Amino acid sequence: MNFGNGQYEAMQKIQAEKIAPSTVIDMVEQSGLCGRGGAGFPTGKKWRLLAAAPGKEKFVICNGDEGDPGAFMDRAIMEQFPHIILEAMKIAGYAVGAHQGVIYVRAEYPDAVTALQTAIEQARRDGILGTDFDINIRLGAGAFVCGEETALMNSVMGERGEPHPRPPYPTEAGLYGQPTMINNVETLANIPNIILYGPENFKNTKIFAVSGAVQKGGLVEVPMGTTIKELIYQHCGGAKPGHTIKAVQIGGPSGGCIPARLFDTPLDYQSLKNVGAILGSGGLVVLDETTCMVDFAKFFTKFSADESCGKCTPCRVGTKKLEALLEKIAKGQGTPADLAQIKTLGQQIMDTSLCGLGQSSPNPVLSALRYFGDEFAAHLRGECPAGVCFAGYQITDKCVGCGLCARQCPVHAIKGEPKQRHHIDQSVCVKCGLCAHSCPVHAITGGKQK
Repeated sequence: MNFGNGQYEAMQKIQAEKIAPSTVIDMVEQSGLCGRGGAGFPTGKKWRLLAAAPGKEKFVICNGDEGDPGAFMDRAIMEQFPHIILEAMKIAGYAVGAHQGVIYVRAEYPDAVTALQTAIEQARRDGILGTDFDINIRLGAGAFVCGEETALMNSVMGERGEPHPRPPYPTEAGLYGQPTMINNVETLANIPNIILYGPENFKNTKIFAVSGAVQKGGLVEVPMGTTIKELIYQHCGGAKPGHTIKAVQIGGPSGGCIPARLFDTPLDYQSLKNVGAILGSGGLVVLDETTCMVDFAKFFTKFSADESCGKCTPCRVGTKKLEALLEKIAKGQGTPADLAQIKTLGQQIMDTSLCGLGQSSPNPVLSALRYFGDEFAAHLRGECPAGVCFAGYQITDKCVGCGLCARQCPVHAIKGEPKQRHHIDQSVCVKCGLCAHSCPVHAITGGKQK
């Protein structure tokens, strides 16, 4: 077999040293590698389950759907290192007794699709694929739910992308009813080095896609267990000039908000679970004081509601109801009863939804309410501390009642007693911004002053 240009060295090692399939699984298990796509299931355990499954026809699937807003770790790997994915899938096929692989890629990644297709053609030409193991590409249509493994398999088979109850699990009855194993791109990308250098030398790193209110966003690879503070301030440069970071959203639409006071939390599965978030695929959005947590929770809730496959009532109806409650609060029309209903409804969705995506969809709003309840309470009073949700400018509790803003207002929209907090009559305000520019204590937010 021609491995070509020094690639596929891990596969060469397996063949040269005649490493048994069970030993390959042992190495993956000993490395401690867990799934990098969300749930963090031990990779070696999943491989062992498929290896033990009866049947001659088995499938290995690479999940390259990556639907989280702001996440592009898998895209970078597929575009730049496609042969690593092919080699890992071939190793997996050897270890578990599978002869067919499928790479499921979202159609919005055309460069990744081209790179993978070119790599597959090269591997077939060199005899690496096409004999004992082959790989095909299937394109996803952009449905977020197809990141869930059972919905993904339905999509591969040309069916509607809907999850189904488990058991049976994919390793028992998956693609076309046959035993199937699904790993995401980043998980598979670690396999060749584990084989080449040994499980004891596996560094157990994780790639994060950092975006939002930081000076340097992008992909950052750090050891698992690195704190949020270290990732943001040492690797990403901290807050943008003149701003203060107040939270991060980690885990995408299924994740949770973590306030700045908890930034010493290690980036690992259990630590994040303890504070109401998940590691997810590694998307991390940094938020500063210009972000309204009600508006932010509403964005992710709307995303989950729009992307619900609609199969189960708790997710289909529950997420829409959550969105409506948040919209009501964002308009300043909410009540304390609405906040109580959000908590109750969120827990019901988590307890009764069919798949993991539905079960985790309330996480952003519940964590935001848990850690930033004061912002939700402010909205009940008709105030948005970040000046995002309500039209026009808002005077915050920083106001010292100096009256300078009222004297500058050309339409006399600002009222208040000396040394008392002033208020803006939104029906009169023309949103010129003179009040915000004249305020000596920066107590006025919103409008052009986000």
